[in-house]
Amino acid sequence: MSVSASTNFKHVSYLWDEAKAAALAGDEVALLIYRSNLLGADLRLTNYGGGNTSCKAMAKDPLTGESTEVMWVKGSGGDLGTLKRNGLAALYVDRLRSLTNVYRGVAYEDEMVELFNHCIFDLASRAPSIDTPLHGFLPFKHIDHLHPDAAIAIAAAKDGKQITQELFKGKIGWVEWQRPGFDLGLKLKQCLDENPGIRGIMLGSHGLFTWGDTAYESYINTLEVIEACAEYLEKNYGKKRPVFGGAQMIASPKEVRLKQAAALAPVLRGLCSGTTHMVGHFTDDDRVLEFINSNDLDRLAPLGTSCPDHFLRTKISPLVISLQPDEDLEDAKAVRAKLVPEFEAYRKMYADYYNACKHPNSPAMRDANPVVILYRGIGMFTFAKDKQTARVAAEFYINAINVMKGAEAISEYTSLPRQEAFNIEYWLLEEAKLQRMPKPKALSGRVALVTGSAGGIGKAIARKFADEGACVIINDNDADRLAAAKADLDQYYSKDVFATALLDVTSMEAITNAYNVTSLAFGGVDIVVNCAGLSISKPLEDHTENDWDLLYNVLVKGQFMVTQQGVKVMRKQGTGGDVINIVSKNALVSGPNNAGYGSAKAAQMHLSRLNAAELGADHIRVNVVNPDAVIADSKIWAGAWAEGRAKAYGIKVEELPAYYAKRTLLNQIILPEDIANACFVFVGGLLNKSTGNVMNVDGGVATAFVR
Repeated sequence: MSVSASTNFKHVSYLWDEAKAAALAGDEVALLIYRSNLLGADLRLTNYGGGNTSCKAMAKDPLTGESTEVMWVKGSGGDLGTLKRNGLAALYVDRLRSLTNVYRGVAYEDEMVELFNHCIFDLASRAPSIDTPLHGFLPFKHIDHLHPDAAIAIAAAKDGKQITQELFKGKIGWVEWQRPGFDLGLKLKQCLDENPGIRGIMLGSHGLFTWGDTAYESYINTLEVIEACAEYLEKNYGKKRPVFGGAQMIASPKEVRLKQAAALAPVLRGLCSGTTHMVGHFTDDDRVLEFINSNDLDRLAPLGTSCPDHFLRTKISPLVISLQPDEDLEDAKAVRAKLVPEFEAYRKMYADYYNACKHPNSPAMRDANPVVILYRGIGMFTFAKDKQTARVAAEFYINAINVMKGAEAISEYTSLPRQEAFNIEYWLLEEAKLQRMPKPKALSGRVALVTGSAGGIGKAIARKFADEGACVIINDNDADRLAAAKADLDQYYSKDVFATALLDVTSMEAITNAYNVTSLAFGGVDIVVNCAGLSISKPLEDHTENDWDLLYNVLVKGQFMVTQQGVKVMRKQGTGGDVINIVSKNALVSGPNNAGYGSAKAAQMHLSRLNAAELGADHIRVNVVNPDAVIADSKIWAGAWAEGRAKAYGIKVEELPAYYAKRTLLNQIILPEDIANACFVFVGGLLNKSTGNVMNVDGGVATAFVR
């Protein structure tokens, strides 16, 4: 196959680096991975986790020592952008093709997947996906199967086959929609046999197959075909009629969109969390706004998506809510009352869809709540079991919007028939894949805001919660300290695990902003940990009024205001929650030079009891962890405080850790991680019926025993 020497593309990214490719020369599998990563890096070419690529090359058979043809293909559950060698399945080509001898027809597709295992060449490779035969029956050395928006727009158009024929002058074949599997692989081979010399095949409503004799030829061929599709769409936008029928309304200003989204997200999250805690994602991407503000929204949205990869992650169709962009969202109960009937109608629609399409052996109906929620003038919310899944669902629905836009520009958009969609969504092989997924961690689906979490105890708590599956908001009143914490956490966690906010707990404006960040990033909050603090140790006569006010503003007023606003969000969700207050053994023990700090800590503790008594009806638990002498990574122990405590005890500053350990029953130094573990005990699921408790983590200080 000859390919164009042009590398000038407008609608796709040409990322091939000749030097990097040259270093991989002779290793076809390495070149496959390189090509796959380049393709996966451009979301216009394929979405996260979607598509698959392959190469065929000769290898030494470990059983016979003879040279044999092997196909390496992206395995089940992988992603092209991050694909590595261990994400490939390696199969004997001759064995795979010999399965035609035992294939019993479309009704027996699923049994073929088990037979793929008899074709495995590399026993350490990834399990083969259902798309394996789609690559196996084509003779080309390198093959790309992608889900580019531009190509699917043509594939999902009413006249898609005719448009493909005219656009590519017969050089791209066409295979009608069919669920991926062994028979579709045979259909691809038949299409090639009947159309020798074609450079690719369009799959109706599904995607695109392209190929080449080398990794580079396949790559450039893929880009050129997608570029041609995109150029064709661009020339036709607005030519037949305005895009999406023109604008029905103008999007609200950015600041209004974010304010409305932050106010509404917890309400939506609560309504979506009927069976499990969901995590949210919000976007007001321009492509979303163009669609949701259009005249065609009410016609197109109910149709659902066309590509299986899209609706597997977005559900059969989105929920378009009726709230106005300028709706007053302050009264959460009134807003919830308006939305409940719309959610009930959606759940009924989904149940009707399930019941009308199910088979005798279909898996039980899954969560009937929407994944995608569209709010005219404001933006799109998505909710799923974790942040990554919610974010990816949003990306997929933007793909679907692009497809609808393109298909409507050149013809008429068509979605998959409901039965075909159901057969994909509730495919037993998909169900088996879901069952193989790791069980959720203890805090999966939970969102936590831990004040003062840029260092010390707060950071340890945030990391513990993140390790247990929670999404966390890292915050501090010191911008430099917060930036350093973010840089540190970026080494361990993705953007789907944590977000940051500058937070001064003495400022209601800053507190409100932090919760808005939380709601926009993750949909709401489930766990609030009041950890921000400071200490001032002075004799009574040296204590100033400013010292007193600062202690009470940060420790007592700060705890009160952060809890107050957190409870407001939790009540919007209606799913309960946890408040943990990091207090101190000083709330219970009297000591010298500690009038301000100790009394403020006592106030924090009793405020916790008062909150526990009041919030029980909302299923919001309030508990206390009492640390003592946690010195590591804490600003409290820097400077004057440590000097003051050392002076009070008549010892040197460097002797403080050992001094504190020796005065405990266990003779142990207390670390931030010890406090984090105690917090996890309260929220990890085993103490869901406990509130108003005090847990001492001080190594055993008898005078601090609660009695």
